[in-house]
Amino acid sequence: MRYRIHSFRHAEIILNNEPTFSTVWNELLSAIDSMTDDEIIEHHEGNPRLAKSISESINNILKVKLVHLGWNEESYIFQDDEYSGNRWRLDFAKDSISVEVAFNHGEAIAWNLIKPVLAGELNHVKKEIETEIGVIICATKDLKTKGGFDGAVGEYEKFLTYLNPLRDVLSVPIVIIGLEAPDSFEIDVQKIDGKKQGIVKRF
Repeated sequence: MRYRIHSFRHAEIILNNEPTFSTVWNELLSAIDSMTDDEIIEHHEGNPRLAKSISESINNILKVKLVHLGWNEESYIFQDDEYSGNRWRLDFAKDSISVEVAFNHGEAIAWNLIKPVLAGELNHVKKEIETEIGVIICATKDLKTKGGFDGAVGEYEKFLTYLNPLRDVLSVPIVIIGLEAPDSFEIDVQKIDGKKQGIVKRF
């Protein structure tokens, strides 16, 4: 799958050049690179829930690939049981890199950006994962449109507009990865039996 990258606080330079991070970083990129259109179509069309967008398929395919490589899924930011809800989890983590797959509402953009900071900054709650670099994976505008995503989903281009206003808050280096639209198909959203469903249209 194609993607674009935006680096905040020199995150990409650090990931590419520091041996501590480069192996894990390359694992993540390889997992994204290896996602094919056919793989996404097969998962989407095989989903008994008849999803509207391919967001669930991308998320699940990526999960399988990363877990196979030894990544932890849904790691808690903090060890304290008081913070054990979904809000306090990272989607994936390995060593000191945390990953959020952010296909949720645009109102959650700031929270998605702040979660790696909470996992990396010193505070009064003991961490489960000591994050040094955060990665946010999100949809570009083009993927949103052609992948059947809801219009309210926060896209890559919108994430970038949050970085400068939050610069003093976002103390951890962060990479924003914007997933591009598939090359060989798009999703046609149709209302079937009163429910919106995403139908694959191959080019």
